[in-house]
Amino acid sequence: MVVIVETVKAYPSDLVKSKAKKREKKLLMGNEAIAYGALESGVVFATGYPGTPSTEVIETIAHLKPEVFAEWAPNEKVALEEAAGVAYTGLRALVTMKCVGLNVAADPLMSLAYSGVEGGLVILVADDPGPHTSQTEQDDRYYGKLSLLPVLEPADPQEAHDLIIYAYELSERHKVPVIFRTTTRVNHTTADVEVGDFVELNREPKFKKDIERYVRASMDGNRKRHKWLNETLRKIEEEFNSMPFNWAEGEGRIGIIVEGAPYNYVREVLPKLDGDFRVLKISTPHPLPRKLVVDFLKTVDFAIVIEDGAPFLEEEVKIAAYEAGLNVPIYGKRTGHLPLEGELNPSLVRNALLNLLGRRAEEYTKPDEVAYAESLAPKRPPVMCPGCPHRGSYRAALDALRDLKLGRYSVPIHGDIGCYALSLLPPLEAIWTEFVMGASISLANGQSVAMKKKIIATIGDSTFFHNGIQPLVDAVYKNLDVLVMILDNRTTAMTGHQPHPGTGGSETDRKFNEIDIEALVKALGVKYVKTVDPYDLKATREAIKEAMQVEGPAVIIARRECVIPVIRRGEIGEIPLVVEEKCTGCKACILLTGCPALVYDPDTNKVKIDELLCTGCGVCNQLCPFDAIKFPSELGKS
Repeated sequence: MVVIVETVKAYPSDLVKSKAKKREKKLLMGNEAIAYGALESGVVFATGYPGTPSTEVIETIAHLKPEVFAEWAPNEKVALEEAAGVAYTGLRALVTMKCVGLNVAADPLMSLAYSGVEGGLVILVADDPGPHTSQTEQDDRYYGKLSLLPVLEPADPQEAHDLIIYAYELSERHKVPVIFRTTTRVNHTTADVEVGDFVELNREPKFKKDIERYVRASMDGNRKRHKWLNETLRKIEEEFNSMPFNWAEGEGRIGIIVEGAPYNYVREVLPKLDGDFRVLKISTPHPLPRKLVVDFLKTVDFAIVIEDGAPFLEEEVKIAAYEAGLNVPIYGKRTGHLPLEGELNPSLVRNALLNLLGRRAEEYTKPDEVAYAESLAPKRPPVMCPGCPHRGSYRAALDALRDLKLGRYSVPIHGDIGCYALSLLPPLEAIWTEFVMGASISLANGQSVAMKKKIIATIGDSTFFHNGIQPLVDAVYKNLDVLVMILDNRTTAMTGHQPHPGTGGSETDRKFNEIDIEALVKALGVKYVKTVDPYDLKATREAIKEAMQVEGPAVIIARRECVIPVIRRGEIGEIPLVVEEKCTGCKACILLTGCPALVYDPDTNKVKIDELLCTGCGVCNQLCPFDAIKFPSELGKS
């Protein structure tokens, strides 16, 4: 029998409410709940780099309270450093990023731990077990251990809201940044969340000169700050032993220590199992509240640790048990009871608990109605949108290599992080790599040296500002033989069309300056720079052929706005049609573009254009070898 207890809510003590109103429940996604909690904590500065599953936090803050400076940064490193500057003055700041974003911000994170903060600073990092939308399943709790900073993790949207409010109190009480680790399941789950008033802090920003604290060039100061940080972490651990977001429930002799979203799976499966379980729910994986854990382990015969990601909590629990001299068997991911890869779910948790009970695992079978519904759904692999300008860019690149008799397998084309990564799929199969933000240029730089020939790098406009400028600087500095194609679709498309320095846009309608990519590239010293429209295949192809014969670095900017906002504004182009008497059914238009608006009809052996999908980009019109795809205006039709 397990008794579920309700969390005790913790609210800041030094906030002044601008408007007194009754607390209310709202249906919120986890990210929205976090945004509400940040605004109820008096945050005045919120920044980050868009990345699923964290993106909606900044967007929600910008929507709910535009006077808060909630704006995107060029990358996560810049975001964290800017937020640190705010927190140094005593005001509260928030930084958001996805799991791999903390790799980019790791450099300032380490030094920021030594300096600490005055105002509360929360670093929201959204891990992605699965992974659903990320290049790795990395577990950023390890960054807490590496940086000696506290890590908090909520189990659901309500706790995400409440815990981030506590995080600001914790940050200011101990003067350290707090890592707020979420997972996709919490970020994108929707639930009723009780929220309160947005508040403002009665504070004036001040920054006091303190060389030992803020200047890392002092080695003696670094040793002192390291000692301070270790002492602070011990105080935080003591606080975590009794904080209200960690609790034990139930009276059984089989222990379950669980963190984050899997706590909900435990709640779901326990009532259906015949066993005596006692649960310790943890929201503070680092520093681990060792006294709380050891006291819990003393009450059970054995325990299993259930967590999403790596066996981080399991390892910490085992260390605590060993140091306390306990001989309690502890199971989890390291013992094979739970998988090391992928996201946990109720079925996996149930089978792990059945294993502990000495019972046979039960194979999960989908309900008949679910299996039937899935059988009816057509398979839809990811594909570039109809009218995506990247389709034209890659088609032109492949055709240019063919015209130069280089062959599509003789010149590597490096990709980067963004929608254009979909060019790896048939029929284009263009890019050879997709690594990390900005790596397309760096990889091309290295291979140009190794292979002694021109290598192609393709990178989006937002990604170029994120981490592509530095490797292009290196290419210019060393006169490396690379062609960099900057695919400028005027937005950060993959994560929901956020602005970036090249658009001049703002989340809160502030007036920012637009950085001219062409002028920037020329200022770096690139001699060959040309801007083309990727819808114009001939011009783009000829530019690429020219650039491939330039000695040293060359840059082509393929500029055409992402088609999604164009569709939303109702500004799509003229829709072409197929002239049936000319169409031979060769399917060249489909095989060369992969555009989902082009449909082959086996009954007529003709291609048709789906007018509901077509955006009138005209790429197929330029590729048909029989001139069978025409715009109505070309045929004299209105």
